Amino acid sequence: MNILEHMNAEGHEQVAMFSDPASGLKAIIAVHDTTLGPACGGTRMWPYESEAEALTDALRLSQAMTYKSAAAGLHFGGGKGVIIGDPHKVKSEALMRAYGRSVDTLGGRYLTTTDVGTTARDLEFMRQETRHVTGLPVSLGGSGDTSIMTGLGLYMGMKACAEEVWGNGGLRGKTVAVQGFGKVASHLCEHLMEEDTRIVVTDVFEDALDRARDWGLEVTSPNSIMTTDCDIFAPCALGGVLNSQTIPQLKCRVVAGGANNQLLSDDDGEELHRRGILYAPDYIINAGGIINVEAEMGDAGYSPERAREKTERIHEIMGSVIRTSQAEEISTAVAAAHLAEERLDSVRRIRSMRRSCQ
Repeated sequence: MNILEHMNAEGHEQVAMFSDPASGLKAIIAVHDTTLGPACGGTRMWPYESEAEALTDALRLSQAMTYKSAAAGLHFGGGKGVIIGDPHKVKSEALMRAYGRSVDTLGGRYLTTTDVGTTARDLEFMRQETRHVTGLPVSLGGSGDTSIMTGLGLYMGMKACAEEVWGNGGLRGKTVAVQGFGKVASHLCEHLMEEDTRIVVTDVFEDALDRARDWGLEVTSPNSIMTTDCDIFAPCALGGVLNSQTIPQLKCRVVAGGANNQLLSDDDGEELHRRGILYAPDYIINAGGIINVEAEMGDAGYSPERAREKTERIHEIMGSVIRTSQAEEISTAVAAAHLAEERLDSVRRIRSMRRSCQ
């Protein structure tokens, strides 16, 4: 991969790579765009097969974070950190503190929080080395578990899609197939269970499936979830699951889930639209976590009420994306991108005018 050419093509401002032999840290931080404020995004720890795979993930995820914050009306730019390694095997205090020192070298251009493979405990270790950490436990003055609001946002986005497809937002009696049963999916399912929704879940980890069974949920194999006959398919694991091979297998009317970068390519968003499957762009409906983080940044400190109020607006934002898609006869993926780009362009114009007046 020609890194600089890729950065220029996608508008990335910075990519930083870090190594700490003593702890075993190998990490990449990508800053996509800081037009709206400091880049903010979680740190993902995953056993990537290569550095190129990790870099590609960081670049794609950081761009999605720019769009996520822009569409949600937040004052954050987009960034993402990835740590190469199996969190179940090589994670340690020393590694997380080394990563915290890496974050600190960026001087506040990037604010980190949790993502797949990292926890609030990891943030506490990072906090020993840098102040540029968000989403800390409430006991430490932070906003706590971001997955709670992320799950709520997914639920609100689903309801907006249900209103469009079935004429009302009720999910009672509908079948939702959930791919991945981690923290975000668990909080989503709590809301769905309150509506007496039929839920079918899968996960690659047996302990997650055991928890699903304890909740009384139906469980299926990872290889079967994409072909489950359902009303809503909810990808809540890793990205790229919607592609030319998997989309023809779908048996649903709506795709709405928490995984980042669900579309392997832009063409996949167009294919869902062509097939009449309503796609809820991931960065629109999974923004509850970053909204929760922003709610701790004000002078008054974290307000769960403010976080919940802004997260519930995802219903309205998703509705706006659907209306734009219909009015302009474009896919919801393109409509969502237009929404984010319009805000970015408007702030760039404001900044340009200010500079010209100085």
